[in-house]
Amino acid sequence: MPLWTAIADSGDVTRAYPDELLSLDAYTKGRIKAGDEITADNVEHVRGLLDTIRYEQIARMGRRLRVAPTTTDVMRLSPWEYVEATLRNQGQARFDERGNVVTLAGKPWIGGNPFPSPQSAVEYFAGLTLSWGRHDASFYCSRECDLSMEGNIQFEYQSGWAELATVGRVRIDPRPYWPGHEDKLRYQTVFFSAPEAVKGTSFLNVWSYDQSTMPELYGYLPAFRRIRQFPTDQRFEPLIPGSTLYLSDAWAAGDPLHTWGNYRIVGRGPMLAALSGCWNPAHPNWQHPTHGGPKGTTFFDTTVELVPEAVIVEAEPVKFPRAPVSKKRVWFDARTLLPIGMVSYDRRGQAYRSFDGAYSLYEGGGKTFMDGAHPYWSWTHAHVFDIQSGRMTRFEQVRTITGGHSTNVNDPGIYDKYLTSAALMRLGAG
Repeated sequence: MPLWTAIADSGDVTRAYPDELLSLDAYTKGRIKAGDEITADNVEHVRGLLDTIRYEQIARMGRRLRVAPTTTDVMRLSPWEYVEATLRNQGQARFDERGNVVTLAGKPWIGGNPFPSPQSAVEYFAGLTLSWGRHDASFYCSRECDLSMEGNIQFEYQSGWAELATVGRVRIDPRPYWPGHEDKLRYQTVFFSAPEAVKGTSFLNVWSYDQSTMPELYGYLPAFRRIRQFPTDQRFEPLIPGSTLYLSDAWAAGDPLHTWGNYRIVGRGPMLAALSGCWNPAHPNWQHPTHGGPKGTTFFDTTVELVPEAVIVEAEPVKFPRAPVSKKRVWFDARTLLPIGMVSYDRRGQAYRSFDGAYSLYEGGGKTFMDGAHPYWSWTHAHVFDIQSGRMTRFEQVRTITGGHSTNVNDPGIYDKYLTSAALMRLGAG
């Protein structure tokens, strides 16, 4: 059965794939099954299901992956309302003359993924760029550790990340557009609450709806006690010392759609990805245990499952002449169009950095964190690894961070609290 026919019929993808793509046990002919761990001892059996950098981490650095059964219920793989909007609005999207996603009537997009059955490489990235976290508004509390090649923790940070969609809204009113802001795509802020050396440092991105236009980037630096505008094309540099994470990395689509180009589909097949069981309710702040690397702290414990079909799309940074990368390769889950892996390559074409995220419904262990009427779905943790230097940035979504901030979703108050110039000043003052 065609994939989205199966999803529309029952929300389940089982009838769209053969049995050997719905079970790692069947795929490996019993060599690895749900409940097992993938380690250096058995990774060769699933080498074709991993990107090159994750394979090296397992084979050479002591990384381990727990195996879970394949999730077939699509409503457990994205926010409920986002999936409903995708189904409801199928067939209503097109590109306008500037390459922006609009409705058939030429208005900004109205919610969900505009191209659930993509017909071109750029359509995979178009839906992803429109809505990163798939909620109308999100505030993520995060803890970050930056480690050296020797496994030493060099920096630790606590930060907040806020996103607010101005169009394509499916949960918070007014819907689908915020009046007066239809020319924008989103507001997005990142700020740091610890340690003291960076406390109050914050950055605000204001995205135009026109995907050929760079976002406006404002920052507050406590040492200067004022807000200044930053060059917006410096998206391949860390915001803070020690980090390997760039603005360009966000959701594997941290830049406007048409600042990258030469989009092309280069592969398709099954893959292992972290899509369920990755929330840690056993810890009061949702923090994850670690393992592997020289000091046993390089990797988060991660649960993966067999994704029956992943589509590999490459793109090149055509509007960034000084970019240190020549291209990025992103794996999309064909069922949800979620980015489940990214590897970028340097100017010589060598593997350079990976962005390896984990997602989950926030339920398990008899506990549930709710998103209104449904369990919260979101990212849980990520690894950003520079394979050439051996430096790792790992960060995780937590319940709270220093300063009294808590993870929050679909709250329109996020705008006034985090997404204005006044908010940056207030955050900077502590």
